[in-house]
Amino acid sequence: MTLLVDDLAATKVFYGDKLGLQKLFEDEVSVVYKCGQTVINLLQGDQASELLEPAKLAPASAGVRAVYTLRCAEIDQATDELIAAGVKLLNGPIDRPWGVRTVSFQDPSGHTWELANHA
Repeated sequence: MTLLVDDLAATKVFYGDKLGLQKLFEDEVSVVYKCGQTVINLLQGDQASELLEPAKLAPASAGVRAVYTLRCAEIDQATDELIAAGVKLLNGPIDRPWGVRTVSFQDPSGHTWELANHA
């Protein structure tokens, strides 16, 4: 997946240092991390026009348009680790009516992530 970011340096700190993901590649305008079986490409938003045309990149002020959910068996432990790393939580941990426990947070560009203990 490719996430378009506003501040590549801050986003690298978030995914590499705070979340502890393994870096696979980096150049001047992007960095790629591995998260389980998923590869996350973080690309400076001003470099994305050819990927998006004729669509335009929406500003962060447009609000949340997607939530990326990752399976996590130990929500409370993951929440403690996120807080210890300085990640600000949006909500959670919460026991949802549909039977899962979740916690949500955002990266520096406003991408919203949810950890959920789906069986």
